Amino acid sequence: MKKNNRSFQYRGLLRAVIFDLAGTVVDYGSCAPAAAFVAVFKNFDVEITTDNAREPMGRAKRDHIAEILKMPSVVQAWHSAHGTVPDESHVEKIYERFLPIQSDCLKNNSRLIPGTTETVAACRSLGLKIGASTGYDRALMQIVEPLVRGQGFEPDCMLCADDVEVGRPAPWMCLENARRMDVHPMAAIVKVDDTPVGIQAGRNAGMWSVGISKSGNLVGFNAEDVQSVEPTELQRRVETAEETLFAAGAHYVIDTIAELPEVLDDLQSRLVAGEGP
Repeated sequence: MKKNNRSFQYRGLLRAVIFDLAGTVVDYGSCAPAAAFVAVFKNFDVEITTDNAREPMGRAKRDHIAEILKMPSVVQAWHSAHGTVPDESHVEKIYERFLPIQSDCLKNNSRLIPGTTETVAACRSLGLKIGASTGYDRALMQIVEPLVRGQGFEPDCMLCADDVEVGRPAPWMCLENARRMDVHPMAAIVKVDDTPVGIQAGRNAGMWSVGISKSGNLVGFNAEDVQSVEPTELQRRVETAEETLFAAGAHYVIDTIAELPEVLDDLQSRLVAGEGP
């Protein structure tokens, strides 16, 4: 037996960026999904907190509901309201009511995050393809996609949770984006996301992963609140978000998408120097 001890390391150019949507590209603070989860549980006479709603963010929406139903405080509240422990049958019932509530929230929370248009233009100038992935399913994306494209965010590929069999943190949406855009190796692609499971999905796909803190779900303030909140509280939340995203495996963490071009320059230098994700 002959063994090759030499390792292959890609030293070429970056080829693509795959963006998450809510909290990364649109909906500063990822407010639409959080509000919809709180509202749908209230429809079932169960009060959940915004923190409950935000904790599983980034997962496919059915999976997200299932994760909320596992929380001890929610199990107790459900039992008090319905006299039973929630199970898989309740996930589908909640999801059916969730869709129209989320649809209404999306219509009012689909503004591009400042810096998105300029950052995408910078990516295009580097010859990068643009992908997108989201925890929204295709039915919800019928609302979101025309709204974001109408504002100038036009990715080459946009995938939803139900376009693959298993959602984040599995790598399949990332890998399918790469396949459809015909870009490889995965070390030449950057994943940008505001949730831990999104960062993990990028790492699981063998990509560079960049976390978004200030505009994302972990901070949870919309653009107006960010301007009015007490500065030390905002900084505390941003620092906590950074720690969480680094713990999930992020190679970099930035406040918003506007800071991504500087990261791409650094990543290109690292690739040429022989570094990999």
